[in-house]
Amino acid sequence: MAQTTFSGPIKAGTIQNTTGTTLGSNIANVGQVVMSQTHLIDLSGGALAADVTNIVIPANSQIIDCVLDSVVAASGATNLSVGDVAGGATSIINTFALGTGVGRKYPTTQAGGALAWSDTGTADIRLTITASAATNAGSPRITVLSS
Repeated sequence: MAQTTFSGPIKAGTIQNTTGTTLGSNIANVGQVVMSQTHLIDLSGGALAADVTNIVIPANSQIIDCVLDSVVAASGATNLSVGDVAGGATSIINTFALGTGVGRKYPTTQAGGALAWSDTGTADIRLTITASAATNAGSPRITVLSS
């Protein structure tokens, strides 16, 4: 599949500024494009301590959602935390109970990190994963949506 990269932020829409009151003609309709990045976590080796991922969120972004897909069930209950290299191991998600089943889970900001989600700040952030338990199986995939 072909790929194209842009320097962001990327916006979509045909009317940049509101200059009147006619919808579709002169009312702004420009919005940010949502980006996603994903990382497969390997729990077969046991607990992870701030394992560095290839997910890098650009500066001044807003994290919209973090989705966990348990592709292969963990062999035991474990808690996942998502942080960043500079801000700490729990700055995005703080201690989310993954469980031992497969399926999709939505940690949201109830698991910490609300301030980091609203604005990532003036520098790029690289995410880390921490898993608490000594599991010998499991492959959750994290997908981070941002704009």
